[in-house]
Amino acid sequence: MNIASRPKFFTTNKRGENYELKAELNSEYRGVRKDAVKKVIANMTVGKDVSGLFPDVLKNMHTEDLELKKLVYLYLMNYAKTQPELVILAVNTFVMDTNDANPLIRALAIRTMGCLRVEKIIDYLTEPLRKCLKDDNPYVRKTACLCVAKLYDLNPELALESGFVDSLKEMVSDINPMVVANAVVALSDINEASPGQEVFRVTGATLNKLLHALNECTEWGQISILTALADYKAGDIKEAEAICDRVLPRLQHANGSVVLSAIKVLMINMRLVKDANFNKNLVKKMAPPLVTLLAGPPEVQYVALRNINLILQRRSDVLSNEMRVFFCKYNDPPYVKMEKLEIMIRLCNERNVDQLLSELKEYASEVDVDFVRKSVRAIGRCAIKIEEASERCINVLLDLINTGINYVVQEAIVVIKDIFRKYPRKYEGIIPTLCENLDALDEPMAKASLIWIIGEYANHIDNADELLNGFLENFKEENAQVQLQLITATVKLFLKKPNENQEIVQQVLQTATTDCENPDIRDRAYVYWRLLSTDPQAAKNVVLSDKPPIEDEDTGVSSALLDDLIYHIGSLASVYHKPPEAFIGGKRYGADNVQKAAAEHAEEEDINAPPPQIQAAIKSNDIGNLLDLDWDAPAATESPSTSSKQPSAQDDLQDLFSSGPAQPQQTSPNPKSKANASDIMDLFGSAPAPQAAPQQPAFQQPTQSSHSPQQQPQQDLFGGDLLFDSQPAAQPNPAQQQKQKQPEKDPFADLF
Repeated sequence: MNIASRPKFFTTNKRGENYELKAELNSEYRGVRKDAVKKVIANMTVGKDVSGLFPDVLKNMHTEDLELKKLVYLYLMNYAKTQPELVILAVNTFVMDTNDANPLIRALAIRTMGCLRVEKIIDYLTEPLRKCLKDDNPYVRKTACLCVAKLYDLNPELALESGFVDSLKEMVSDINPMVVANAVVALSDINEASPGQEVFRVTGATLNKLLHALNECTEWGQISILTALADYKAGDIKEAEAICDRVLPRLQHANGSVVLSAIKVLMINMRLVKDANFNKNLVKKMAPPLVTLLAGPPEVQYVALRNINLILQRRSDVLSNEMRVFFCKYNDPPYVKMEKLEIMIRLCNERNVDQLLSELKEYASEVDVDFVRKSVRAIGRCAIKIEEASERCINVLLDLINTGINYVVQEAIVVIKDIFRKYPRKYEGIIPTLCENLDALDEPMAKASLIWIIGEYANHIDNADELLNGFLENFKEENAQVQLQLITATVKLFLKKPNENQEIVQQVLQTATTDCENPDIRDRAYVYWRLLSTDPQAAKNVVLSDKPPIEDEDTGVSSALLDDLIYHIGSLASVYHKPPEAFIGGKRYGADNVQKAAAEHAEEEDINAPPPQIQAAIKSNDIGNLLDLDWDAPAATESPSTSSKQPSAQDDLQDLFSSGPAQPQQTSPNPKSKANASDIMDLFGSAPAPQAAPQQPAFQQPTQSSHSPQQQPQQDLFGGDLLFDSQPAAQPNPAQQQKQKQPEKDPFADLF
């Protein structure tokens, strides 16, 4: 078969889409070229690389068709960084367009030059920009204002030396409100980019001009001016009142951001106003626009609710009569419901608490478990906040317990525990009802709460020991929170009823100190053990002392942080309830800076890399050496002579726990040869006992025995120094032996 006659599977006559677009871009017909540019922009939008058509697209800049010119400018802005050399070819066209008779083309040209962000074009930008800042048309001037901020971001020194920043300051006094608004925006951006110097500051001379422009700006211009006014500090009370009067009409604006910005300015200036009637009038007028914000979509509602939360922390009387507005609807998202609950608790007072309790009781029958728990918790917070309503809150909680719903019962017990802490010895009559639901508890928080109630009111519960024994059966398997409460409650029970509960407290402390791995549980058991064995009366005074009453768990943000957040009402900081510095890193997270940071991070040396000798062995492919090398860098060892001269932390601890003068410690040249047990015993200054002495049941009255103390040593569980004995036992002299034959005094005699 002839080779030439074989089918050519890998050859094609198709040139590709870019080839076709290139031909259309160079067409002699204007309509074809315009459609081709639209196709290029469409491909660019979906992510296709059309940078190869840069010269062909650039040829279409010379046109009087405004739509085509906008498309070409859009293409240039997208690919200017990848083709910086070719962008220079378009400079002449830009300069010509800034002299065009059409103000739209002049503004389009200066805006595009500012968006190119290519350093080589900056020198060609200054003269057209200076001309546009003084243009007769306000649209061109307002566009040039923003271009100054972009130039300052690229080259601050050039913007300052060329006088562009000073020109912006003069344009704050422009007769056109749109130019004023854009000048304020540009100066604010420059101010943020220059933390070391104050580029822009509102003064008394510019204050009236900003207030005058406020009424005629677009909504975004109003936000910019109101933000600048928030940074202005009024000189006296009259000036603060005048600012409030001029800003007050902005509360009726349809844009929620304008409303929040106006409220921010009002709240800042209300601090200086001393007239109570004036402030009361302002507060009354602030309520309707805030309520109107809650008629928007759920996302807008959430932003409004977060800002209202801050406003109520500063001015709790703003929405004091609008409780019903915040009642949850059936179709509210969970995040909106949670915020409404917080605000309802802040608005709760003696007049509306009954209405709120009725609403919260209804919420407790919802299907959303988290929302139900929050609602039950809100009832307890109302009781803690308003003492007069605490009994009504208790009755509502008891009704919820009677429903028998597991998670409702458990959350109600947790809440009642907090109410007991707030109002001690006031509602003890409901304790039997709580104890009846003991078997329904399976959550650690609920168990710990009921155990705390049993221990705190053990003298009012006849079968308190039986109730605690029910928990002690599974002590080792319980959550750490439950174990800690069991230890404390058992000690309280013993101190209140010592005759009947010696065995149970011994069992709990013995288990906690020997069988629990959690150091917090062991430490608490050791503390109680030591306290009971040393001074039972002191233990009684410490453990059974009166506790300070608790306050509401959510009192809001701190006063200093609240002052800072008031300045950021309407921004992301007011939604997060955090200052901007907590979640914004200045200019560090811009696109350019992120790329630079990634490149620098890639160049950094890997801290987890193996040592240099292993890297060399890997590079030379010497597997034998790899087997002999130590992959962990050897730690610097200290010579015995040096270590013997310097006191160690172990010596310091021995001095701390020892009662006598510290003995010089014999140091060994090889410290690793010591056993761990010996190290621990040396740490506390005592040697390990050669043989454990048999223990007798704790808290029993000592009895006379025919055996001598040497023959049958008797050790009280709480009588010995368990952990802190620092001296080895000395041989008793005859006088001491005579004393040991006498019955020892019961350390808990004072409790009976």
